[in-house]
This record gives sequence, structure tokens and C-alpha cells, in this order.
Amino acid sequence: MAERERSHTRPRGAVFVPRAQVMSADDVRRAITRMAHEIAERNRGLHHVVLIGLQTGGVAIADRLAATLAEVEGASLPVGTLDVAFYRDDIGLRPVLPEAVTDIGFDLTGATVVLVDDVLFTGRTIRAALNAIGEYGRAQVVELAVMVDRGHRELPIRPDYVGKNLPTSRDEMVDVSEDGVSLGELVSR
Repeated sequence: MAERERSHTRPRGAVFVPRAQVMSADDVRRAITRMAHEIAERNRGLHHVVLIGLQTGGVAIADRLAATLAEVEGASLPVGTLDVAFYRDDIGLRPVLPEAVTDIGFDLTGATVVLVDDVLFTGRTIRAALNAIGEYGRAQVVELAVMVDRGHRELPIRPDYVGKNLPTSRDEMVDVSEDGVSLGELVSR
């Protein structure tokens, strides 16, 4: 969970306390490399493929996927960022976070859009992203890449590319960073 979300999630201003590291930085790098190969293979290359990183956790992963795909396939992909705060169906149940940048400077019509996020939990963020990207054109296909799928889905959403399936309890937190993936809890300051 990104620092922006942590600072606004109950308990407010809580600190993430890691209990266990489940993926090292090298594990994350290998997962990104594997996912990049899977994206290129599934789409038979990268023609019309674009990456959209969800604010805030998915942006860095989308950038790393784009860099890896450039190395592997020799092609540069358009990469955008998307903030879904105002598209969420739980907007009255949780605080609306300060708006992050949405930057999709290209038309999605006819494109294969790969939505990228750090953690897939209930599926509500992805549902919001699906609603939001419609404003940028009608994509041919929308795929989902996540570093961690932790289960507990509330909507029928499933990722196409997964770094790690990580069964968790509902009250555990997952933190994805450049240093790896950790499992822990939010603790009041």
C-alpha cells in the first residue's frame, strides 16, 4: 500500500509494520521480467499494447514493465497513469485521497490496455479503473497485471498477469516497494 493511502486509511496516519518479507527485490525483478514476457507472448508482440499504471502503487510497476519490454522486445510502449479516486463505488465509505495525476496522453481506441497495479484485493479499484478508462477511448481489450494477488475478491475480477499469489487474512496489509513485498499490519502512531 502506497504511503499516500496509508496516511489516509484508518487508523489515520498509521504506520505499516512489516511482519515478513515474502518477495525480495530480486524476486520482484524476476516477476516483472516474467510478466513482461507473458504480455509480449499473449499479445503476439506489442503492436497496439499500452500500459496504464494505477495511482499510486501501479505506476512504478508499469514503468518497470515498460523498461523490461523495451529491453526484451526492442519496442517502446506508451505508458499512462490513472487515478480512480472519483470512480470508486465506496467513495462515501472511505476518505477521498488528494488527487494524484492522471496522465493518459494517447487514445485508447483499438488498443490493448494493460492495467497495472501493485496489489489486487477486493477488485473495487480495478472496477473503478475500467469505468475511468472509457473516457479515453474504447479499448479493444483490457488486461490486468498485478504484482500481488491476495484474494478476498468482492467482484468477479481476475488478473491476467500475476507476480505472486499471496493468500492473506482480510486484516493483513501487503506493501510492495522496490525493496520487495512485505506482509504486515497498520499500527497507530
